Amino acid sequence: MNEDVDGDFETLLLYLRDSRGFDFTGYKRTSLMRRVRHRMERVGIGEYSDYLDHLQASAGEFAELFDTILINVTGFFRDPDAWEMLRTNVIPQLLAQRGPDDPIRIWSAGCATGQEAYSLAMLFADAVGLESFRQRVKIYATDVDEDALATARQASYDAKSVENIPPEQLSRFFGRDGARFVFDKDIRRAVIFGRNDLVQDAPISRVDLLVCRNALIYLNAETQRRVLERFSFALAPHGMMFLGHAEMPLSHGDRFAPFDLKNRLFRKTLDKRSTVPASPLESLGSSPIDSPGVSGLREQAFRYAPVAQVVLTSDETIALINQQAEFMFGLSARDIGRLLRDLELSYRPAELRAFVEKAKVERRSSRIREVEWIQHGNQTAWLEIHVNPLVDASNGLLGVSIAFFDVSTTRALLDRVEETNARLENAYEELQSSSEELETTNEELQSTVEELETTNEELQSTNEELETMNEELQSTNDELHEINRALGDKTVELTRAQTFFDSILDSADVGIVIVDRDMRVTVWNRESIDMWGITDREARGQSFLDLDIGLPTIELEPLVARALSDTQYSGLIAVDAVNRRGRSVRVTVRCSPYTFDDGDIRGAMLLMHNDSEQNR
Repeated sequence: MNEDVDGDFETLLLYLRDSRGFDFTGYKRTSLMRRVRHRMERVGIGEYSDYLDHLQASAGEFAELFDTILINVTGFFRDPDAWEMLRTNVIPQLLAQRGPDDPIRIWSAGCATGQEAYSLAMLFADAVGLESFRQRVKIYATDVDEDALATARQASYDAKSVENIPPEQLSRFFGRDGARFVFDKDIRRAVIFGRNDLVQDAPISRVDLLVCRNALIYLNAETQRRVLERFSFALAPHGMMFLGHAEMPLSHGDRFAPFDLKNRLFRKTLDKRSTVPASPLESLGSSPIDSPGVSGLREQAFRYAPVAQVVLTSDETIALINQQAEFMFGLSARDIGRLLRDLELSYRPAELRAFVEKAKVERRSSRIREVEWIQHGNQTAWLEIHVNPLVDASNGLLGVSIAFFDVSTTRALLDRVEETNARLENAYEELQSSSEELETTNEELQSTVEELETTNEELQSTNEELETMNEELQSTNDELHEINRALGDKTVELTRAQTFFDSILDSADVGIVIVDRDMRVTVWNRESIDMWGITDREARGQSFLDLDIGLPTIELEPLVARALSDTQYSGLIAVDAVNRRGRSVRVTVRCSPYTFDDGDIRGAMLLMHNDSEQNR
């Protein structure tokens, strides 16, 4: 089903792209609009146009919106069965195809806060050994969110984040820093974090394993197609791609073959069509006829070939240019003898130098698909560029041929076929869904008629009982009226007292926490919220020792236990902690009993002061 297009919303997306450099136009509109709406509700704005004004006026709002749009949900070894398949099957096969000293390149695309990249590091370190891992393995971890990358580089995680790591690996690869777990520094050097927009930026190249889990599900079909094409380019021959459990490259069966469909593991296919046929120059050169007439025929055939073609010598000097190439790229006979790198053609319409070097070194043909080229008159053409090595009978390099095929018509037809197929699929799904809904509705209506008939009889009986009860309630109502009046006065007094008590707690510049005798939180003031990042509603009723905050509560247990048993006790301790902003702080905690007028200990009160704020 086509997603509704809202003009104001599209204007907002274009503003984010043009002024901030973040292109969300390729995201699925339904989920994207829902997340933007969520942020708009938080700031009390109802219209996209008004929110655009708010973005332009508020410097800090963009960061908040960005955090809302990007869902950095990740974890160590998320979907354990899939990671086990990676460990037992994929990695051994990958290593078996390479020599003992060959480098291994891995790309973790959309790495969020780094757990996925470090999971890969642990598996490969186990597979090849720590020394070999440091020498051979490079893991490139990329994301578009700079804040998430900053967290990933710190490699510091709380206890909840490392729950899925087997104990043996946790002890081998992590050290303790207070209540947090820090990934091994030596192994961490093999993981390189950097910003990369999958939709706009160039992919990492020559990758043996590409891991991109649950990033494609947020992109529309066209953007997914473009990203998957970049992934195909990034992968080395026989390279593996590891996707999320809801992702499937259905429209790219010619590029990826299933390796383990259940766990979304795919292998890059070697496209048979990518073996480019010999260029016209090569074909004519292999003719057994060698006479002046044939030589001239060969030159004319190359000159007037319908496909634009340029031939380089082995040192990348322009040797031949045919007429179609002169017309398409503004070249002339004067360019013969110049080096390729000195011509605009070397980088426009595509960066050719790397492919030429590959043809020279590896003696292999390359194909650059879907290259956009603006022709004379600002008309857009789509090219497919073939870079072929020219070799002699003994595989010696003679030169390199570069041919430019115009595939604009083919691309337009393929796009139209894909669009038509998508519409047919959507129409079929809608028809099937409508049919099922009609059948269900019919059954529900029949059931509702029967229920209404039964309910009507029950209502008649209930009405008689209500008339009798109404008389009894009328006499009781007068009594309740007097009681309510008295209770109302008492409630006002209690409300005032509670308000006074809450204002005192929230006005304090120290964190105040009160726990009952079971060490469950009963009071959590505003300063505690600011220090640890959880609200009083989230904290109340929870065991203080089990709270997932940056305060090492286990170190405070002896003080609380003492305060619950000694009415005269007053304990003081200073601890290292991590506040809600992820910063290390020094906190002084004073603990004393909490008693009523009868002298019984009802709980313990903790006063927490951020010494780091005072010293600043």
